[in-house]
Amino acid sequence: MILALLLALAVQAPVPQTPPKSDVLVAPRGGIEAPTQPRRKSGASVTTLPRVERTPGRGAAGRVLATVESLVEVRGQEDNALVGLGLVTGLAGTGDSANMVRGVLDNMLRTHNIKIDVQQLSPKNVALVRVEAVLPPGIKPGQRIDVRVSTLGDAKSIENGTLALTELTDITGQIVFATAQGPVTVGGFSVQGEGASAQKNSVTVGVLPLGGKVERAVESQLVSENGFIYLDARAAHGSFGNMVRITETVNALFPGAATPEADGRAVRIEVPSDLPESEHVAYLAAILKREIEADSVPRVVINERTGVIVMGEGVRLRPGAVTHGALTVTVAESPEVSQPGPLSAGQTKETPRTDLNVTEENNGLTLINGAVTLQEVVEVLNVLGTTPRDLISILEAMSQAGLLLANVERM
Repeated sequence: MILALLLALAVQAPVPQTPPKSDVLVAPRGGIEAPTQPRRKSGASVTTLPRVERTPGRGAAGRVLATVESLVEVRGQEDNALVGLGLVTGLAGTGDSANMVRGVLDNMLRTHNIKIDVQQLSPKNVALVRVEAVLPPGIKPGQRIDVRVSTLGDAKSIENGTLALTELTDITGQIVFATAQGPVTVGGFSVQGEGASAQKNSVTVGVLPLGGKVERAVESQLVSENGFIYLDARAAHGSFGNMVRITETVNALFPGAATPEADGRAVRIEVPSDLPESEHVAYLAAILKREIEADSVPRVVINERTGVIVMGEGVRLRPGAVTHGALTVTVAESPEVSQPGPLSAGQTKETPRTDLNVTEENNGLTLINGAVTLQEVVEVLNVLGTTPRDLISILEAMSQAGLLLANVERM
């Protein structure tokens, strides 16, 4: 009887069902699983690419002659800089923020008898720009000149914009010499999406080819009141030897006409008193077309920002010894966030992680021989096997030590 009752209860008992599968991670019995901690690590490295040996191009063998006009400038025939402030309109939402140009727009609208509440202006299609131009000597009113514009505010791009009519004045801002207006051309492009963007060259600086119109001529002078023409040496060619050779070649053409100035940086040319004023230009052109063998100025020009090094023909080296140990330090910060487990009463904490690498070269002294030609100088310096940026430091140290016989100029 008892056995029959137990069998009946077993038949009526519900069968246990397997719980449905889910994506939730079930913690093991007796504890709560902690969340996964971040394990990604940042890195930093400096890579020096192999040196590229370039083959010299074909050049002229023998003397290199230079015309007088490539070595000097005619006094009284200088360029004149013009400047102004304007607005570039028609931008596709890439202009300045509202607070930047609301006041400027209000002033411009008021000059046209248009009164609008400043707070109602939302000028994202307008950018405040600086307008610049160069006025060549002797240019006449009505002629066209090139104009350059650059943003002053937080505009992202002035691509496809149009410069409103802008006055260009001298440095005092009192006299208007030119006006500028028209479409702006930028030398690049910028595209942007929700999560990515691409840009080529600068889009906040543009030009207006022939976008400026000369309104007032600048007085220029060719012959001084005393009947002289002054030829001033250009900055890169201001040597005493060049001034002497220019004087000699002018006197060979017009005997007794040229005299070097006392400072050795200019040549004074006398204009014949019986020469008509209409012939002054032809007289000067004949002088400027003369050719001389210019001095080889020993000069090394370096640009520390870009690593560019330019050497002149007159550079020489004295024998010596040089060593240079490059030190490279790379630091990568990658802080990680430590997340406590559920119901652990812990706090989220940021843990600093730093990856620091220091690499120092162990180089001995390198003996360098003297060099008396530019080719030898290049061959001697290439023996050091350094990068252009390291070579800049070496050249500066060699100049201070007296091994480098040249003037070092920094851009």
